[in-house]
Amino acid sequence: MTTIRQEDLIASIADALQYISYYHPVDYIQNLARAWEREESPAAKDAIAQILINSRMCAEGHRPICQDTGIVTVFLKVGMDVRWDASLSLDDMVNEGVRRAYNHPDNKLRASVLADPAGKRSNTRDNTPAVINVSLVPGGEVEVIVAAKGGGSEAKSKFVMLNPADSVVDWVLKTVPTMGAGWCPPGMLGIGIGGTAEKAMLLAKEALMEPIDIQDLVARGPSNRAEELRLELYEKVNALGIGAQGLGGLTTVLDVKVKDFPTHAANLPVAMIPNCAATRHAHFVLDGSGPATLDPPSLDDWPKLTYDASKGRRVHLDTVTREEAAGWQPGEVLLLSGKLLTGRDAAHKRMVDMLSRGESLPVDFNGRFIYYVGPVDPVRDEVVGPAGPTTATRMDKFTRTMLEKTGLLGMVGKAERGPAAIDAIREHRAVYLMAVGGAAYLVSKAIKAARVLAFADLGMEAIYEFEVRDMPVTVAVDSRGSSVHQTGPKEWQAKIGKIPVVVV
Repeated sequence: MTTIRQEDLIASIADALQYISYYHPVDYIQNLARAWEREESPAAKDAIAQILINSRMCAEGHRPICQDTGIVTVFLKVGMDVRWDASLSLDDMVNEGVRRAYNHPDNKLRASVLADPAGKRSNTRDNTPAVINVSLVPGGEVEVIVAAKGGGSEAKSKFVMLNPADSVVDWVLKTVPTMGAGWCPPGMLGIGIGGTAEKAMLLAKEALMEPIDIQDLVARGPSNRAEELRLELYEKVNALGIGAQGLGGLTTVLDVKVKDFPTHAANLPVAMIPNCAATRHAHFVLDGSGPATLDPPSLDDWPKLTYDASKGRRVHLDTVTREEAAGWQPGEVLLLSGKLLTGRDAAHKRMVDMLSRGESLPVDFNGRFIYYVGPVDPVRDEVVGPAGPTTATRMDKFTRTMLEKTGLLGMVGKAERGPAAIDAIREHRAVYLMAVGGAAYLVSKAIKAARVLAFADLGMEAIYEFEVRDMPVTVAVDSRGSSVHQTGPKEWQAKIGKIPVVVV
């Protein structure tokens, strides 16, 4: 009989969450570095380079890879010979570990979990509760997988109940392009097939916890239908040409994982969950000897890249005009300096509600740029913590009102814009710029000062004013409404030439 102490589980969970906040899995880094070496699309290659540079900076500085430090998912396999020296329930022990990790004074993580999700949506302030999955297994150990899943990639999760004769491959290839780039490719796809609806979703999430080994599978060949599907989907999804950050390129996924389970004769449930560029999970075992120890990776596992801030058109945000912005070309790299406002979901809803009531806003947006971001709190001498972009499409329904009513000149966010937002951008001669999702710490180094201007009660969703210097962005939608997230993937799908380009 093995005895596991309460404190050992709590400390191990907390340490693992801190660890994965700043260390990518080595298999991810190695495969991403290979993708960077192979990439032929300049925009995609630049995006991958930023992710790799950011990752190394986080490993060195012990700060979050992404400002979205995720919702915690924990998988526990508890041996039936285990007894607990504990006063808390298993769930409460896990949640205490989460609480400690997210409030760590040297590396505070962003609290993103909201209670009453269909009502007041109140932040729990410590990122609890975690989503916990427990199974009882033979033996005297507790196996633990801890993951922190970003909201942008989780939002792109898909499920379908196919007919038994339908093609899983066809559904995936039809569905992946509809996911846009808000899941921050290149990442992984977890595919769950079979069981019931909830079982398929769980299989897909579990699949994402496995190591990236698609090249080993290519070398040895498949031994079952699930592995055949992995190879076929890996080749065909990359042939879509979506590329890093949706800019068009050779690598959209680094791996595709497939887990299956027996299902009813009348059903073919299929779930697909993507993992983003901030792939974060750790595995450890408790055997009664004390808390788990996770060894840090070697910095030699990261390629030695540096970001060249001398390339790109320099833009002074304090003096930029609508006429100047009209000359920016889709795909062009800009380096922003000056005062940049921020605001995301909650701030936009509040502002649009105020405008609908005829009230004045607390901030003047005329001729200004707004950055869709919810930064991590600063520690030590930082002016702001990691501050990468959030998914821009969530602000699409507010865009026309903001452009019409405030004189806003441009927006900075992650991934593509939808048709309604692009129409509004074109009509108001505005622009949309894209920052790289998964490069939050790198972006934060371009922020030299930060202060809250309004809505302080919203926490990380408050309106800030950042003073930035040479913040790298890409022109994603120009003032004429041309979008690189539409043109780039089409161009690279045609260049790859394995899947016919459908002209709509």
